[in-house]
Amino acid sequence: MRVRLRNRFVVVCAAMALALASYAGKNALVRAGQAKLSAYGQIDRKRLLAADQHPEDWLTTGRDFGKGHYSPLAQVNRETVSRLGLAWDYHTHTDRGLEATPIVVDGVMYTSGVAGRVYALDGKTGKELWTFDPQNDLSVTRRSCCDEVNRGVAVWKGKVYTASLDGRLFALDAATGAVLWKVDTVVDHQRGYTSTGAPEIAGRVVAIGNGGAEYDARGYVSAYDLDTGKFAWRFFTVPGSASGPYENPELEVAAKTWDPKSRWDMGGGGTVWDGMVYDPELNLLYFGTGNGTFFDQSKRSPAGGDNLFIASILAINPDTGRLVWHYQEVPGEQWDYDVVQPLVLTDLKIGGSIRKVMMQASKDGFFYIFDRKTGQLLSAEKFVPVTWADHIDLKTGRPVEAANARDFRNSFNGKKYVEPSVMGGHNWHAMAWDAQRGLMYIPEIENGQTGIFSGKAILRAWDPIRSKHVWELEPTDWWDRAGVLATAGGLVFQGNGTGHFCAYDAATGKKLKDIDVGTTIMAAPMTYSVDGVQYVAVMAAWGGGGWSMAHPASAAYIYGNEGRLLVFKLDGGPTPKPEPLPPLGPIPQPPALTASPEAVNHGKDLFAANCSRCHTNDERSLALNLRRMPPEIHEAFQQVVLGGMLKNAGMPPWEGVLSPKEVADIHAYLISISWDAYKAQQAAKP
Repeated sequence: MRVRLRNRFVVVCAAMALALASYAGKNALVRAGQAKLSAYGQIDRKRLLAADQHPEDWLTTGRDFGKGHYSPLAQVNRETVSRLGLAWDYHTHTDRGLEATPIVVDGVMYTSGVAGRVYALDGKTGKELWTFDPQNDLSVTRRSCCDEVNRGVAVWKGKVYTASLDGRLFALDAATGAVLWKVDTVVDHQRGYTSTGAPEIAGRVVAIGNGGAEYDARGYVSAYDLDTGKFAWRFFTVPGSASGPYENPELEVAAKTWDPKSRWDMGGGGTVWDGMVYDPELNLLYFGTGNGTFFDQSKRSPAGGDNLFIASILAINPDTGRLVWHYQEVPGEQWDYDVVQPLVLTDLKIGGSIRKVMMQASKDGFFYIFDRKTGQLLSAEKFVPVTWADHIDLKTGRPVEAANARDFRNSFNGKKYVEPSVMGGHNWHAMAWDAQRGLMYIPEIENGQTGIFSGKAILRAWDPIRSKHVWELEPTDWWDRAGVLATAGGLVFQGNGTGHFCAYDAATGKKLKDIDVGTTIMAAPMTYSVDGVQYVAVMAAWGGGGWSMAHPASAAYIYGNEGRLLVFKLDGGPTPKPEPLPPLGPIPQPPALTASPEAVNHGKDLFAANCSRCHTNDERSLALNLRRMPPEIHEAFQQVVLGGMLKNAGMPPWEGVLSPKEVADIHAYLISISWDAYKAQQAAKP
């Protein structure tokens, strides 16, 4: 249940103004430049392979095809970074998470925002060229586990590809934002599918996955013709039953690793919600797969088994959709160690010869290096504290699990302390690979499976050849984790949860610049150049898992969560900070509680199952604290919850999911706790 009332009128008016401005700008662009459509977004194989020769552009979410989040630009460097200031900013007029890394082609920036919205901006001035809103089916937000985020777009030969939260894939004209084609990628809308990852260009197709393993999704990747959107192939990552039919032949082998009595009705998990990367040299599409459904293997596959292909890396031939190789990092996954963290492609000298490798700092706490052509495991070493496994056997490729590691919990019952936590040693946030220094900069997390989401976030420089850390920053609360950018200027950039954007010495980790922007940052920065001026850009807004529970020390808790794109340059100006949120007013007197104790208790259970993920009822929750509902919302409660009265403010309609009687019981529970809070407030008055 999501209600957003704070400044709702202002937000709605701003959204209308944004839409009108977008319409006018788009049509002006069409009138002025129909003959120039091909000039926009022109990325092809030749240009992508020559990315280092044109460092002014940022051609993929990770700049080049290897997605190393490293730029050869060096105008902003260790000596000049002290002069870094704001060039321009852009407001998205949204208050949910922003996690994308923008793409810049020939001075035009393309980036995505909440639920798959797309923005095309002049990279020099920030002038809006066009925007696109996919107009999502709002009912999908009820089953979005981790906010309405989107992690980026793909640009190719004059088209911008984006996935909407409800699972549609769009090809947009890079010049105007006009829809060229769209397809529905969801195979079953009754299941918990959402799309939050960036599409991936892979040869002649564009590929997209989905999320939903926390619910009842069955993972797959779909591929479509780049020009027409025609369906090309679909690779399911887990079998749908023990005996078939098997949509792809690899599932017949995978099914033998599951208990025939597995909970096939729950989908199995293994979703591919982010982290795809394509190697144009080897013509291979790589992606990692998510956790199993249920998390507890004894419920998912009671007899055990490896449960392929959950928690695995797969290499697919994008021309055929067939599997070339796979590696399962966590056989029989039990700890929510999905394997969807970023994959970085590069060349490394190993054993005296140059190898084409793929690297991943995995959620399970091991840093993996693979031969990306064959899938051979070359190295797997711990980069954070790990207790679920002693080591990875390089001969078998299997983890050597610690004794009783699978008895660690049952719904966080604390049987055994296991590291890493469900947050992982590294999550979706981009790491940066500096090939010149031979260092990977990783936003790491240290915490165990205690059932409490706390711990340490640490930015560390990791040497993958020597398997050791070279430097690390002081640990902070885990809310501070964010993506990373490295540059030839000897710098590493990262934002944090308290609203600071910082530059560090790539060799030592010494902080060289700290800009207080007043907005929580989770996304990875990027850099580009226009007319000889280097810019550094980052999207800023708190979001992701637990989006509604902004940490008390975070900028989102203090200043709110209006989304912004921040762009810096040398000798830029000061960065304006949002106004602090006003003090909370008194809790209004709730209406009389007339429901029975049984109805209140039933409403409490319904609220916990359906509403509490967003409405934590914390005093500074980013979703409305429902103990503070004004009288008009109490009066219209049924229309808000069932009828979608506030759907434009982010509250989806629950008609067909909850009955009027169930909504009445939820309301009764909220009236009850509102009275508790009101009475405590009155008793505390002088």
